[in-house]
Amino acid sequence: MQAVFDGHNDVLLRLWQRERGGSDPVAEFIDGTDKGHIDAPRAREGGLIGGLCAIYIPSGDLVLRVPDTNGHYATPLSAPLDHLPSLATALEIADIAFRLDRAGAWRLCRSTDAIRRAIDDGVFAAVLHMEGCEAIGPDLAGLETFHAAGLRSLGPVWSRHNVFGHGVPFAYPMSPDSGGGLTEAGFELVRACNRLGILVDLAHLTEKGFWDVAKTTDQPLVASHSNAHALTPVARNLTDRQLDAIGESQGLVGLNYATTMLRADGQENAATPLADMVRHVDYMVERLGIDCIALGSDFDGATIPEAIGDAAGNQRLVAALREAGYGDRELKKICGENWLRVLAKAWHEDA
Repeated sequence: MQAVFDGHNDVLLRLWQRERGGSDPVAEFIDGTDKGHIDAPRAREGGLIGGLCAIYIPSGDLVLRVPDTNGHYATPLSAPLDHLPSLATALEIADIAFRLDRAGAWRLCRSTDAIRRAIDDGVFAAVLHMEGCEAIGPDLAGLETFHAAGLRSLGPVWSRHNVFGHGVPFAYPMSPDSGGGLTEAGFELVRACNRLGILVDLAHLTEKGFWDVAKTTDQPLVASHSNAHALTPVARNLTDRQLDAIGESQGLVGLNYATTMLRADGQENAATPLADMVRHVDYMVERLGIDCIALGSDFDGATIPEAIGDAAGNQRLVAALREAGYGDRELKKICGENWLRVLAKAWHEDA
């Protein structure tokens, strides 16, 4: 079985939402459930050994727009969120991550050595990520505290605007050049992440924001869960020029399993073949090279192909890639080693 380290999931969001309905998030993760995509039993079955686990504050007003007769849609951006309520929610979500760590359900990792040790010990290696930084605040007052607690990756925005920058909408067909870039606070956030050793994730940023990060950061450029715009022209996917910049920086793109970002028609449809996933991997490997492609499933945050189903189905993607001609060496890079290389660089481990 090929081990898989995944660059993006929303399991903490699902566990937080379930806890608000009365469930025990630690028991649900350890014992397994038929809800969502990730828990310990399904992770073991699918070879999912760890990943970047997002602290994400949901937008209550987001309703995906129904496609028109041409299959086109443009969902309006969610309203901005206030800082203090976002901080309160982020702390509740982070608390679940710490409880899982204390219970031995997974291990919170702050270095690539810690990730490798957890994997060797057979424990799920979780890295804290923040998707949209409304909880940080415009003066960055919370950044040092979250870093001390284990935050090692963040995306300045989700698909909504905030004090740090502008997000892309969920829209098809649409260019990622859909709005403004980073604000002055956003530039300060990127510089602070460079100093602390926190990975800056380009997923959900507009194209202008992408280039603002590119000219500011000293890290490899990373889009943790995005695909190729040339194949699926949704606003969330990356243009060839963006892909080239990521490759030139020796960064990476994590293949997003969301069907809207895989299918040529951009539709939310679980009847999406594995061939569409392989098609995006092939395209991005050709464009960036084998060292710059990884996986960023968006488990628990998107509709994924029914051929995968949940974390237990990861090996079906591995098998499809193997059938497409990827050997053991290439699969090890795509399924984990490329993530560890980039994280080590962003976290100043090779300094």
